[in-house]
Amino acid sequence: MEITMLGEARYPSPLNYHVSDQARVPFRVVIDPDAPPREELYFEVAGPREKLFFDPARTRAGIVTCGGLCPGINNVIRSLVLQLHHGYGVREILGFVDGYQGLDPWRGTEPIPLTPEFVEDIHKEGGTVLNTSRGPVDFGVAVDNLIRRKVNILFVVGGDGTQRGGAELFREAESRGYALSVVGIPKTIDNDVAFVTRTFGYATAVTEATKILTCAHTEAHSVKNGISLVKIMGRNAGFIAAGATVASQEVNFTLVPEVPFVLEGENGFLDALKKRIERRAHAVILVAEGAGQHLMTGGEEERDASGNVRLKDIGIFLRDRIDACFKAGKIPFVLRYFDPSYTIRSVPACAEDAVLCDFYARNAAHAAMAGKTGLVIGQHHGVFTHVPIDLLAGQKKQLDLDSPAWRGALASTGQNFARFPA
Repeated sequence: MEITMLGEARYPSPLNYHVSDQARVPFRVVIDPDAPPREELYFEVAGPREKLFFDPARTRAGIVTCGGLCPGINNVIRSLVLQLHHGYGVREILGFVDGYQGLDPWRGTEPIPLTPEFVEDIHKEGGTVLNTSRGPVDFGVAVDNLIRRKVNILFVVGGDGTQRGGAELFREAESRGYALSVVGIPKTIDNDVAFVTRTFGYATAVTEATKILTCAHTEAHSVKNGISLVKIMGRNAGFIAAGATVASQEVNFTLVPEVPFVLEGENGFLDALKKRIERRAHAVILVAEGAGQHLMTGGEEERDASGNVRLKDIGIFLRDRIDACFKAGKIPFVLRYFDPSYTIRSVPACAEDAVLCDFYARNAAHAAMAGKTGLVIGQHHGVFTHVPIDLLAGQKKQLDLDSPAWRGALASTGQNFARFPA
């Protein structure tokens, strides 16, 4: 679990506080004496170090944002710039445009000089001022470009695919003998990054999804046999769906990727929905985009530019199956379908996420200036940590079905998954 250092840190830090390089955070804080013993993971504590590897006056940093949009990206960019500029005295910071393709001089545009004046108001807007994209880059060409531009530090803001790319950039630079600090900041509203308690954007996504659910409940409750079906993001994990369900308290069925479900038959989802309508005359259904993929077979598998399998649209699929089921049963109903996914991910960060973005960014700046590389800023038990990129990039986090988050969702909906599990 040791973090790679570029070399001896020799320059005194201008900051008047620091964290010991020996401080560690255990991965688990609850120990079950009845469970078989296992080797514990300990993560290096993030924060400013007493000595720096890079001379701030001669340091040039770069920032790149990749993957889908997420509330808070501009907050991260702003806090990185301000910490580097005001905290360390770094004067040259480049914003590479259009994701990883911006690292390729033949594909990208000229990077943007990032100054405190440039980032002054960017946190008030959603999206990213550096633009983003999906897809790989030729890492040899990218590192050639970074070396030519004398970039010492590269901050990569993105999800697990982006961080895998960061690991490749780190290894390529290392093979050249070039001292490049690559530090990742985990970005995904899905909150599915391993070894990170909460990624920025998740709290905003839950807040915005809850607003949609309030409207969906109003629509369903305002007509006889009203059904509102809401699809939100959650490719591999149902954290947003579970969180929004508990926050809203208006959802009757929550469907997540972690719990495959039966659609047809006496104990299936459609049967449970009909019984709910007969009993209460309205229903609100919340489905994560990655749920129910096992129900939609056929067709060729497609992948996006990042190599991810393109999901089939569970929202449209359920909408059509609910429509057909109720018409076949001659049950009068009114069905409203909501898909606010792109709206949710495009809004500015809420206050809670804005604070989290600032913490991630500043800890990333501290790690980079100390000469650490090949890491992502993590978070465990309220403490920010350094996680080796290779460890993080090899796995995803999913909703624990015994966790308070999922138990709370079940208690809120009253759905009985014993009646329609796969």
